[in-house]
Amino acid sequence: MSAREKPSSGLVGAGILIVDKEAGLTSHDVVARCRKLLNTRKVGHAGTLDPMATGVLVLGVERATKLLGLLALTTKAYSATIRLGASTTTDDAEGEVLTSTDASAVTDEEIAAVVATLTGDIEQIPASVSAIKVDGQRAHALVRAGETVELAARPVTVSTFEILARRDIEGGFVDLDVDVECSSGTYIRSLARDLGRTLGVGGHLTALRRTRVGPFTLEHARTLEDLAEAPGVSLDIDQAAQTAFPHRQITVAEAEAISQGRWLEPIGLKGVYAAIDPSGHTIALLQEKGKRASSVMVVRPATLRQD
Repeated sequence: MSAREKPSSGLVGAGILIVDKEAGLTSHDVVARCRKLLNTRKVGHAGTLDPMATGVLVLGVERATKLLGLLALTTKAYSATIRLGASTTTDDAEGEVLTSTDASAVTDEEIAAVVATLTGDIEQIPASVSAIKVDGQRAHALVRAGETVELAARPVTVSTFEILARRDIEGGFVDLDVDVECSSGTYIRSLARDLGRTLGVGGHLTALRRTRVGPFTLEHARTLEDLAEAPGVSLDIDQAAQTAFPHRQITVAEAEAISQGRWLEPIGLKGVYAAIDPSGHTIALLQEKGKRASSVMVVRPATLRQD
C-alpha cells in the first residue's frame, strides 16, 4: 500500500497484487507465500494459472479481495511455444507422449491455414487435465486417477493467434512461438493439441507465459522475490478500481450518501463503475438500474471514513 493512503481510511494494505508467477508453483502456492510476505490471511486470487506457466496472476489483498468477483477479467493474452510432432496425455510437456510423427515436412502455409480455423469464435474441447468439474470432481484429478474423461466442447473466442517464429528441431519436431489473445476459458494447450491434430502430426505446449489478464499486464507485475524485498500491493485499492472500472466523479455529499448505503442518481453508464470522491478515493462500485445507481460494493463505508 502506498504511503498516500491515510491510516484513518481503514484500508491500509488493501489493493490488487499482480504477481509474475514462476514456473512450478501452483496459484495456491503463490497465495500462501503472499499471505506470509504481507502478514495477512486476506489474500485471494482472481483465477488460477497452470503450474508450468509463468506470468500474470491477479491477487486481491485485504478489503480488495471483495473486488475480485466484480473484475471484468474476460480477456487474456499469452506468449507460448507449441511443439508439432508429438501429442501428450496432458497436451503439454508434463504429460506422457502418446504419438510421435515427423513434422518437418509441414509447410508454413499449412500451419497458417489451420491457425485460421482456430481463430475467431470457435468450439473448443478443454484440456482433460483441467480444473473443470465432472460429477463434482476436478477433471485433472480423475485423469490422474486413471479414468478417461471426455469434456464437452465450449464456445470461446480467439481474437489473435499469431505465429511469431518457427524452429525446426532435431528429431522431426517443429517449434512455433505464438501470441494468443482470447476470452476467459480458452485453453492454450487445446489450441496446441488441435493445431497438431489437424495437421496430422500431433502437438502440445512446451512453454506458456500469461502477459495480460483484463487490464492488468506484466508492467504491473512483481515477482515473489521483489515482494520479499518490498512487501506491498501493485495497485492500491483506488488505483485498482480506477484501472479496472469506468468511473464517475462524485461530490462530498454524494460520497457521504453512498458510504451510508444510499443510492445516487444514474448518469447513463453501463455495467459496474467506480464512484470517486473529490480527494481521489474510491467510495463504492455502482451499477445503474432504472432510476437508481446503487452500490454493488461499498469500498469505504461510513464506519471506515474518519477523514
